[in-house]
Amino acid sequence: MSAIPPAFVVVTPVFEDVQAATRLFQELATTFGHQVHVVAVDDGSVRQPMDAQVMKTAGLMGTVIRLRRNIGHQRAIAVGLSYVAEHMQTTPRVVVMDSDGEDLPGSIPDLLEQLTADDVDLVVAQRKTRVETLRFKTFYAIYKRLFKLLTGRDISFGNFMALKPAAVKRLTAMHELWTHVASCVLASRLRIATCALDRGPRYAGKSKMNFVGLALHGFRGVMVFAEDVLVRVGIASALIGSLAIVGSLASIVLKISGFATPGWFSVALGVLLIVFLQTGTLALMSLMLTGVSKAGAPAPADYAHAIDFIEHSNGQSA
Repeated sequence: MSAIPPAFVVVTPVFEDVQAATRLFQELATTFGHQVHVVAVDDGSVRQPMDAQVMKTAGLMGTVIRLRRNIGHQRAIAVGLSYVAEHMQTTPRVVVMDSDGEDLPGSIPDLLEQLTADDVDLVVAQRKTRVETLRFKTFYAIYKRLFKLLTGRDISFGNFMALKPAAVKRLTAMHELWTHVASCVLASRLRIATCALDRGPRYAGKSKMNFVGLALHGFRGVMVFAEDVLVRVGIASALIGSLAIVGSLASIVLKISGFATPGWFSVALGVLLIVFLQTGTLALMSLMLTGVSKAGAPAPADYAHAIDFIEHSNGQSA
């Protein structure tokens, strides 16, 4: 590593995508030279494992962290940020970005420029344009509205962001970071600024995230605010349950008064009883999921157990 500290660090996860990551390293080296240090987290790749030689060939300073197994995109980012927080504490700024080319290296100066403000701890990228299918855009729009309904918060950004050291330290102390990075940022109460940026096309290959994976990713984002969701679901369940009780009492009154038609009372009372029981079941399931989500997140200090080995590149091609 160079004796001159880098101007900023880039943390990026890589999984079976050396070709795209190589292109990213080349563009970072061309644009920023020795001003950037890249921490690439290989998320347990088997077919295309990442090593420091790729960075050396690009003439880029960096660190490759190889994980013991695939732990997922979000946890790989958590490992990278935890490593930076422990071993690179003098770094003035940290950028988190994907390695597939959809987060453009040329957009990094825009993020860092807004990060200079004293009242900003973290800058997130909001997309002006997207290179996705209509189906993806439709489901993403539905997800954002559901997220707002369940948690009471707006989410309109992903992993592409720039952070000050205090923000890195705060996020790595939160177990929510291991579940969903963007939701952890919202939960951190840091001072967040937004930067409108274009989204680029992939450098190579196709995304490995299928619809089920995207749905799971969205669910994890909601579960970061499990307590808030539980309260909202509980309020909704209590309201619906109360209406079911009122409806049942009204049905009984109508039956006693002789206004109910034959068979109507039993059907109405049965339906209202089912609604009441379902709302209670929904509230109970929400409580159970809250406990599961909290128990499943590893402690922030445990990140080192996920690491197989670490390599470094001094930025000098062999």
